[in-house]
Amino acid sequence: MYMEAHMIRFLLVCITVIGFLILSIPILIIEWIIGKFKPYTKDISSLHLIQAVFRFILWLTGVKVTVIGEELVPTDEAVLYIGNHRSFFDILLTYTRCPRLTGYIAKAEMEKIPLLSNWMHYLHCLFLDRKDIKKGLKTILSGIELIKSGISVCIFPEGTRNRNESDLELLEFHEGSFRLATKTDCLIVPIAMNNTVSIFEKQFPKIRKTHVVLEYGKPFRPSELSKEDKKHIGEYTRAQILETLKKNEPLV
Repeated sequence: MYMEAHMIRFLLVCITVIGFLILSIPILIIEWIIGKFKPYTKDISSLHLIQAVFRFILWLTGVKVTVIGEELVPTDEAVLYIGNHRSFFDILLTYTRCPRLTGYIAKAEMEKIPLLSNWMHYLHCLFLDRKDIKKGLKTILSGIELIKSGISVCIFPEGTRNRNESDLELLEFHEGSFRLATKTDCLIVPIAMNNTVSIFEKQFPKIRKTHVVLEYGKPFRPSELSKEDKKHIGEYTRAQILETLKKNEPLV
């Protein structure tokens, strides 16, 4: 019976995702029309709709989330969120808590998925091709423009989902990911997520009711750092996130 509950959750999540993407085709069209006349209205309605869908999916998984430091997240300016990445559900856990318009930087392959990519474009997501330096630079420049226009950006600078055994075995952070902050001097908000791999990936394809911890670190600007820390800002941020992961490990 316990095993069956895991699979039922998985099936319900799949049905919800596929069902929403299909049934939302008319909404995509309506949002497109609204965007022609009132772009900001379209942006906000898309944000709230997807946040609601993501909250419902998280409810289906039965995940219990302990959130720490959310009061530190600025609500009046665009920021660069930097997080560790262990699970597909990292996106849902963080996006549902975004207080303002936020685009995520995703791998280029995601742009090929019908309907999903349409919504991602509506939500100001950018697609990064790490194999093509020229395209990758163009994506980073687009991210800089997003932040300048008041839209926050979230990126997982490990570059892929971390499949190591422990949350504490972080991959190296790509320094190029931080250009969005160094070129705009926007606030960087570190996000440390413990145990998200236990929702799905650890026992794929089953979804397990589990407990995760999400902590927002103290935001900082690149200009506030020493010359050495600014030069290795990826390493600096990684150390902050690792320290938080270690602190919160006993909580899960």
